[in-house]
Amino acid sequence: MNKLTKVGVSALCGSLAAVSAANAGDLAVTGGVDMSWISLDDEATGNPIGMGSNVSFSGSGELDNGWGVKLAIDATNALAYSSANVTVTIPGLGDVLVSQGLSGTGIDRMDDNTPTAWEEAYGAGLGSGINTVAGASGGAGFEITPSDLMPAGITTRLHFSPDVGGTNAADKASGSNESILASGYDITVEASGDATPDGLTLYGGMSQVDQDQGGTAVNDDISEWTAGIKYAVGSFTLGYQYSEEDNGRATTTTGYDNTGYGIVFAINDDLSVSYNNYESDQLGTTVLTTEASSVQLAYSAGGLSVRIAEQTVDNKNYCTNAANQRDATTLSVALAF
Repeated sequence: MNKLTKVGVSALCGSLAAVSAANAGDLAVTGGVDMSWISLDDEATGNPIGMGSNVSFSGSGELDNGWGVKLAIDATNALAYSSANVTVTIPGLGDVLVSQGLSGTGIDRMDDNTPTAWEEAYGAGLGSGINTVAGASGGAGFEITPSDLMPAGITTRLHFSPDVGGTNAADKASGSNESILASGYDITVEASGDATPDGLTLYGGMSQVDQDQGGTAVNDDISEWTAGIKYAVGSFTLGYQYSEEDNGRATTTTGYDNTGYGIVFAINDDLSVSYNNYESDQLGTTVLTTEASSVQLAYSAGGLSVRIAEQTVDNKNYCTNAANQRDATTLSVALAF
C-alpha cells in the first residue's frame, strides 16, 4: 500500500528513550478499502453489497545502541481495533516481537499457505466453518526470529504466550481469562532461497497449548502441527499442505485433519487465475468432512485490484443436511491508498 502521510513522532521517540535514546522516529499510515458483490445460489442473498476498510499505523525508530524498533497497529471497519505489535531488532540475534494476539504469529501464520490468486478456498465470502490450526496466537505473547543465527534461506520463529485464553491488556494491567486455556508455545520453520532448489519453499510448524483438565470433557492439552510445500516454475505456482489438531477433548469432537492444495497460473504480471481445494475432517465418534473449493481470477494495476471467485462448500460447519451445501459468486474491487 502507498503511504498516506509520514510525519515525525517525538512522542514515540520519547518512549523509546526509556530503553536507549532514539536517533530518529517516524509514523506511516496506510489504508485501503474492499468493495464486494456476492451472489448465493439457491438461497436468499439479501443486500449483496459489502465494504471493508483497513487502516494501519506503523512507527519505527533506531536506538543509540543500534537496536531498531517498530510499532504496528491495525484497525478494521469503522476504525475498530484489530491488533498491535512491537518488534525490536537486535544485531547479532534478530527480531523480538511482542504481540497482543490475533496478528498471525506462531503456527497461525501457516493456517493455510497454499498458493492462490486471491483468497483461500473458503475465504472469499462463502462461510464454511472450517477449523484450521491457530496455536497460541490468541493471547498476547513473545515471538523470537533469530535470523542472524540461522543459515541463509532458513527462517525459524519461536512463539510463547503465558495465557492463550487471556484478553488483551493495557499498560501495567493483566488480561482476564475465563477459558480453560493456559500457556502455549509454537515453533515454525520455513526454507526457501539459498536453502532449497530454485522455486521450492518448504514450511512447517507445531504448537502445544496447556488447558485445564479438571473436568471429564477434557483429558489432554491441545497439540497441532502442519507441513507444506510450494513450488514455482515458469508461470505456475503449485502447493500442498497438511495439518492436524488434537484438541484434548475426551468425547464428541476430538480433533481435525486438514488437507489443502492450490495452483496459480500467472497469465502476465497483472492477471492470474487459480484453483484451490481444502478438505477438513472433524474427528470424534464419527468423521464429518467439510470441503471447500474455489476458482479465482485476479487483476491488479497500481492501487486497484479486481477479483472474482466461484466457490463451493460441501457440508458447511461439518453438517450434511441440504442447507449446508452452498455455492456463491463473489466480485471484489479493492483500492489501496
